[in-house]
Amino acid sequence: MNYTESGNSAILAHQAERESNARTYPRHLPLAIQEAHGITVTDMDGNDYYDCLAGAGTLALGHNHPRVVETMKQALDADRPIHTLDISTPAKARFIDTLFESLPDEFRNSAKVQFCSPAGTDAVEAALKLVKTATDNRTILGFQGAYHGMTNGALSLMGDTDAKESIPGLMADVHHLPYPYDYRCPFGVGGEDGHRLASSYVENLLEDPESGITDPAGMILEPVQGEGGAIPAPGEWLREMRRITHDHDIPLIVDEIQAGLGRTGETYAFEHADITPDMITLSKAIGGGLPLAVVVYDESLDVWEPGAHAGTFRGNQLAMAAGETTIDYMLENDLDDHAANVGARLRDKLETMAERFDVVGDVRGRGLMLGVEFVDLDAEWQGAGPLAPNADFAKAVQAECFDRGLIIELGGRASATVRFLPPLIVSKKQVDDIAAIFSEAVAAVANTDKDQRR
Repeated sequence: MNYTESGNSAILAHQAERESNARTYPRHLPLAIQEAHGITVTDMDGNDYYDCLAGAGTLALGHNHPRVVETMKQALDADRPIHTLDISTPAKARFIDTLFESLPDEFRNSAKVQFCSPAGTDAVEAALKLVKTATDNRTILGFQGAYHGMTNGALSLMGDTDAKESIPGLMADVHHLPYPYDYRCPFGVGGEDGHRLASSYVENLLEDPESGITDPAGMILEPVQGEGGAIPAPGEWLREMRRITHDHDIPLIVDEIQAGLGRTGETYAFEHADITPDMITLSKAIGGGLPLAVVVYDESLDVWEPGAHAGTFRGNQLAMAAGETTIDYMLENDLDDHAANVGARLRDKLETMAERFDVVGDVRGRGLMLGVEFVDLDAEWQGAGPLAPNADFAKAVQAECFDRGLIIELGGRASATVRFLPPLIVSKKQVDDIAAIFSEAVAAVANTDKDQRR
C-alpha cells in the first residue's frame, strides 16, 4: 500500500492491526500526520490542528524549525558520524558547551554530565544508580503524583498505582511523600499551611528514629508535576526541600525532563525557587526533537568507575547537533521570557473561561505548562479536594477540541485535567485561537451535559 496517498482511516487501521495494544495517543487522537510546521500539524485527510501536545513537550521550537532542520542537513551533507557511543566529536563538545551555558552559574561551575540511553526514563535510572553508588544507601524518596518514566526504577517512583499494579519486582525502598497540591491538599488545608505541613512532614520523617525509613540515597522531585496534572510546587516548599536534603546529606535530584529549557518561564523550573540541586535529569527538548537524555550533577557525586554506566545510543550525534541549535536559539531569543508572557496570556483566558463553568475546579501551571481540572458537581466525594475529578467531562472536552482542530492531552488525578504544552514559539494570536477553541469545546460539552440531565 502507498501510505503517503492513504487517508487517516487506512493508516489507523494498519496501526491497530500491527502495533502493540499498549499504544495510547491514537485511541483519543485518531489522526495520521502528513505534514508538520511550527505549532500546526496536518493529517492525511488534509485537516489542520494546533498541536498543544508537541511530543509531550519535546518540540520546544515546534515541528521542523528551519534552524534545526538546517543543522541536521549540514551534519548529514558533511558526512558527520551519526552514532559514536561515548567517543567525542566536535558536535558533542559544542552540545556540552551550549548545555552548560544554559545552566545557572552556581550549578555549572561544578557540574559533570553523563549521557544516557535516549529516553528521559533512562536519565532517571542513571540518576538513581549514581546516588546509590555515591552514598552507599538504597532508599529513594519520591512524591505522590509523580511521573518519572516507565522503566523499573522510574515506574517504582510513579504516583499512579494503576500503571504498576500488575508489575512484580519493582524497585524496593521507595517512599512516596506528600506533594503540595493546593486544590487537593493531602492535609486538607491548602495554601501556605498546606505546603508548610508537607515540609514539616518530610523533616519529621527524616529525624524520627521510628519512621521506619533508612538513610536515603536521594530525593527526586518535579518542580512542576507534568503528567500529574500541571501542578507547580511553591517556591518556599522547594527551598525547604533543598534545605532539608542539604541538612541530612541527601542528594536532591530535580526532574526537568518536561519542565526544563524555558517551558515554565525560566530556563529551568528550579530557578523559580532560586535553589541549586545536586543533580538534574534532562531529555525531551534538549534533543531538538530527537532522542537524547542526560544527567547533569555536582562533581562531588562523580564516583563511578569507568564503564559503570553505559548505553548504546548515548552517542546520538544528530540529536546533539539539533539540541545545540535548539538550546542556542532558546537562549538567543529569550524563549523563557516569551513562555512566561504568552503563558500568562493563555492562563488569563483560561481563568476567564473558568468563571463561566462550575465544572472547572482549578486552573494552574507555570509558563507554557498549564492545566485545567474538571470536577463532578454531583458525585459523592470523600477524597482530597472539594469535588471529585471528572474524567468523563475532560475526555469529552478533549474530543470536542480535536474536532475543532486542537490537540490537547489529559493528565492528573483520574485523567481529569486538560494539559497545555504548546511549542515555546507559540504566538499571542495562536494562544488566543487556542483559548477560543478550548472555550467553545467546554461550552459544547457543558450544554450537552445539561441537556442529558433534563
